[in-house]
Amino acid sequence: MSKLFFTFEGPEGAGKTTILKMVVSKLQEEGKKVVATREPGGSIIAEKIRQVILDPSHLEMDPKTEALLYAAARSQHFVEKIKPSLDEGSIVLCDRFLDSSLAYQGIGRGLGIDAVKSINEFAIGNRLPDATILFDIDPQVGLDRIAAHSEREVNRLDAESLAFHQKVHQAYLQLADKYPTRIYKIDANKPQEEVFQSVWKIMIQLLN
Repeated sequence: MSKLFFTFEGPEGAGKTTILKMVVSKLQEEGKKVVATREPGGSIIAEKIRQVILDPSHLEMDPKTEALLYAAARSQHFVEKIKPSLDEGSIVLCDRFLDSSLAYQGIGRGLGIDAVKSINEFAIGNRLPDATILFDIDPQVGLDRIAAHSEREVNRLDAESLAFHQKVHQAYLQLADKYPTRIYKIDANKPQEEVFQSVWKIMIQLLN
């Protein structure tokens, strides 16, 4: 079965959103049918849930509420956009997916990977991405990048401590060890063009 569903993951400020856009442009130049999307969001209802989740004023949100909202947004997004696009034979590139919940809520919030995974299995079944690109970056470097780019949206996660982001980073590394045939780790500390070339090499290898 051909690989069509790709997710881009990583800590805050890793540059995955920018690289995803570059990959989409390159694939379109080559005549590929591509759908780019994001989480939380990607559909009208899911985008509304995104506003609730990431609102900087919602600092009192309970971790379980947060995990359930992410799963709800993911369910709607998957049914409404991801699955239909895959059924049509499109290559789907998603900026964050299940691994974000496992890392941020499972480990970062301390809910446990198994608990968060079970919530999401109810939401989307057992559909994992065909491949995941993990943008590995030092958390402090990522946060410094965010601080230097004022045009980026400010969200509730930006209020978290460095220690929280370090936990999330370690969680991603654990996931890479847990799913070595699916998750491809790249060094996102490098210059943008080098990162893009690393990602593009993996994409071509998987698509071919």
